[in-house]
Amino acid sequence: MKNFALIGAAGYIAPRHMKAIKDTGNELLAAYDKNDSVGIIDSHFPQADFFVEFERFDRHIEKLKYEQDLFLDYVSICSPNYLHDAHIRFALRSGADAICEKPLVLNPWNVDKLQKVEEKTGKKIYNILQLRVHPSIIQLKEKVQKAKIGTKFDVDLTYITSRGNWYYTSWKGDVTKSGGIATNIGVHFYDMLAWIFGEVQENIVHVHENDRAAGYLEFENARVRWFLSINAQYLPKSIREKGQTTFRSITINGEELEFSGGFTDLHTLVYQDILKGKGYGLEDARTAIEIVHDIRNSEPVGVRGEMHELMVS
Repeated sequence: MKNFALIGAAGYIAPRHMKAIKDTGNELLAAYDKNDSVGIIDSHFPQADFFVEFERFDRHIEKLKYEQDLFLDYVSICSPNYLHDAHIRFALRSGADAICEKPLVLNPWNVDKLQKVEEKTGKKIYNILQLRVHPSIIQLKEKVQKAKIGTKFDVDLTYITSRGNWYYTSWKGDVTKSGGIATNIGVHFYDMLAWIFGEVQENIVHVHENDRAAGYLEFENARVRWFLSINAQYLPKSIREKGQTTFRSITINGEELEFSGGFTDLHTLVYQDILKGKGYGLEDARTAIEIVHDIRNSEPVGVRGEMHELMVS
């Protein structure tokens, strides 16, 4: 049984980490979040110690080590994007491996610096890239690998997940903290695309605003038109009529990829791989970080070139 600590216990994604820790037969010793809306802990680890001040959390980890000979094996990190780098460093400095939500960091050079921390501490940094273990995505990767050399697939990615006004007040609405919409809600899709279709050859941004982003990515084996939004006005009429607030679609050569189900246990699968000595590390995370960094720092070209249909409709 491995000992875990959790940073960012009040966040949206934290319950999936708690479930993964429990489902893999491990123990959560302590959790931290500056917000105290963390009753979900009771469903998994009611005996875990909880802190709303990082200094006291840090002190507690030290006391476990020096007074009770209790050592952390892993620190799971679900904090805001801009804090990932600092919290990863805390984990390694505490003698634990880090399991961090995506984006692992906001900039490519942060990956290089964290590699040096890994080397100095002898500890490992893992990234949650859960789409890589989704059965439908694995099947698609296998199909692409079997295709004739030089084949380019035509891909359309649409992801609309409605958010209210709270989003703009939160850290997610601050591009310096979240990396912007493409980073915050798109990074796992870019990772999936690069994992399946190979190296990036072209990255064009058509629009990048607070509530939507769109562009064109060309990979070794695919031409991808993508559109992301948190604005409900872009939802297809059929989705709005059903009262649904999220629309996710990937088509490959006009054929819809069915991957709407099977999302709830993906974190557990990733944890299982990590505990087996596998998992995805810094180099695995690099390409998606480079993609979102370039999107964030590109000058949008507007309505021209190869575009997603929502850019011209």
